[in-house]
Amino acid sequence: MKMGIEQNGSSGGKSSKVSNVSGGKNKRKQKKFSPVQILYDTCRDVFADCGPGIVPSSDKVAKLSSVLDRMTQADVGLRPTMPFFSSERAPIITYLPLHESDKFSIGIFCLAPTSVIPLHNHPGMTVFSKLLFGTMHIKSYDWANEKFDTTNGEAIVPKGNPDGLRLAKRKVNSEFTAPCKTSILYPADGGNMHCFTAKTACAVLDVLGPPYCDPDGRHCQYYHEFPFANFSVENLCLPSEEEKEGYSWLQERELPEDLSLVGVPYNGPKIVKK
Repeated sequence: MKMGIEQNGSSGGKSSKVSNVSGGKNKRKQKKFSPVQILYDTCRDVFADCGPGIVPSSDKVAKLSSVLDRMTQADVGLRPTMPFFSSERAPIITYLPLHESDKFSIGIFCLAPTSVIPLHNHPGMTVFSKLLFGTMHIKSYDWANEKFDTTNGEAIVPKGNPDGLRLAKRKVNSEFTAPCKTSILYPADGGNMHCFTAKTACAVLDVLGPPYCDPDGRHCQYYHEFPFANFSVENLCLPSEEEKEGYSWLQERELPEDLSLVGVPYNGPKIVKK
């Protein structure tokens, strides 16, 4: 399950191609040195020796983050006035794929105001997310397995483990407004499970290494979340009531019926693939 993205050759009846804004005089230079080309080339280097659960070196993480930090909406031919971002389009979310291989993928999520990408995971992946414009609320979690001592050392679950609940620690619960730094999540840290809520029209440039792959067991799992206080657990001692607010119970769910993700061809500045 690759997030449940439907493929669509249009944007819902309105023309909204992502335009290549470079002029003819700069065509040769743009093909060679455009920001998206630099991003692609950097990703090839960063993820060359990586795979599921293998995180790039800190130097390579910093290298890719630096490239993404400099990228803007103009670099990918996007404008907030495009139909992708109209409030009339909500809750439909548009996905523009720039590249996908077995090593990494590059794509852009275009969200109209109030659109939501529900809580979901990134199994074995290192993910870089750059907010190109707009304001977005991000909530993210990591599993709480290693946060506390338990008698069996396994995943922390409530008494009787009703409906497969599992304890997670909240990593982020904040609003972000572009321009801002690239956020990074890792296979077991950094908020591997996250939810995006568009407060305004916004666009997020995502790099996944490696991408989702159902045959390899890296499918996109969605979750319900419940307050910590809703259930009790044995052999777990939280220091304070305040700290309890930082934990939630997560429960696997099917692909949300109200999630509408539509894939539309990317027509911005081109990538010369090698």
